[in-house]
Amino acid sequence: MSTFWSIWVTVITLGTVFGCWWLLHATRKGQTSDTETDRTTGHSYDGIEELDNPLPKWWFYLFVATCIFGLIYLVLYPGLGNYQGLLGWSQHNQWQEEQQQAEDRYGELYARFGDTPVEELYQNKEAMQMGQRLFANNCSVCHGSAGRGNIGFPNLTDDAWQYGGDPDSILSTLRNGRQGAMPAMGTMPNMTTEQVDQVVNHVLSYSDRAEDPEAAKKGEQVYAQACAACHGPDGKGNQAIGAPNLTDDAWIYGSNYDWIKETVVNGRENMMPAQSGRLSDDQIQILAAYVYGLSR
Repeated sequence: MSTFWSIWVTVITLGTVFGCWWLLHATRKGQTSDTETDRTTGHSYDGIEELDNPLPKWWFYLFVATCIFGLIYLVLYPGLGNYQGLLGWSQHNQWQEEQQQAEDRYGELYARFGDTPVEELYQNKEAMQMGQRLFANNCSVCHGSAGRGNIGFPNLTDDAWQYGGDPDSILSTLRNGRQGAMPAMGTMPNMTTEQVDQVVNHVLSYSDRAEDPEAAKKGEQVYAQACAACHGPDGKGNQAIGAPNLTDDAWIYGSNYDWIKETVVNGRENMMPAQSGRLSDDQIQILAAYVYGLSR
């Protein structure tokens, strides 16, 4: 946070606390009596008159105590711009402490399986129970609780792997993450509407679903210019760069004409976050084995 915004936040925060303090005392001072009376403020609504009585003392002192508590809190904890507080507390430090506590408590459990090859580990029932919990906590939001994916997120239970389904590839994906990008119009930014229709039909023809066979045939040349560099001349994709296979029934963003046209025209971008730094090497080994086993 810049110095200006730090000062701005500090002034607003302290101004609010002291403003509440002043309002309490100003209101208290304006009272004409410290005890209950029958005197009214002169306001009346629907036959009900507003009495001019002070706040009960316990209520007043409770407000005062709240202001004092707020000031003490702001001295001890962050809350005034860049000021870190006398206790030096921060969310990041607390998170690190909790992570360390979890590592101290569960690290030995994970370490038991850390050196076991993925091909063996996925057959271990105890390890897979641990992997299922890791998957539920870290992966299910995108890939679903059963790993069957969703629009924009791959299905992990089939044999269609965008970056490879062997243990090393899965481990690499988990550790380092993936950044996928499908450029709009492929390598032909000036593609016409007619050419878009042709290339979409050509892609559909790989699975015998072309809506216009003639357009699909013409789209072969367009595909060769705009798409083949990544997806290959036969449409079977390239796992080295994460280009999906267009000839099977595994589609990340939908497989009908409209979905494919949307992908061709506007492109797609997606990211698989890296788990290194979030999970230990042993946890990643167990999670990789669980993912490896989903398709088996």
